Amino acid sequence: MSSNDISAKVAGKTVRLSWTDGPTKGTTHAHHFFADGTVEWHAEGGDEQKEQKAGAAGKPERPKYLAADIGSQACLVSYLSTSGYTLSVALNFDDGTTVGVASNEKTWVPVRGTFELAS
Repeated sequence: MSSNDISAKVAGKTVRLSWTDGPTKGTTHAHHFFADGTVEWHAEGGDEQKEQKAGAAGKPERPKYLAADIGSQACLVSYLSTSGYTLSVALNFDDGTTVGVASNEKTWVPVRGTFELAS
């Protein structure tokens, strides 16, 4: 992954995604996009460990992500977790909305929501 695939809009920041449609409707997930191109996430307001399993060393997984700018006010973010699920969403920084797809080898589900930068 090249440095061109890590947008300054999210690199080094925490993005709180609140889902309004899709399988996680009504929940919020905090995603921290590290500057090294990896992401770590957890559910907020509940059983946070249920959402992201620890890796072999007992630490949360940190898969690589793509964060590519789409014009001046949007960014495409995508990552593949070790559970086999991929999350790909477009973040619209103009109005704070997001739309995308959660998928694995058997399912493909549209998702929608809002987001805010927590840091």
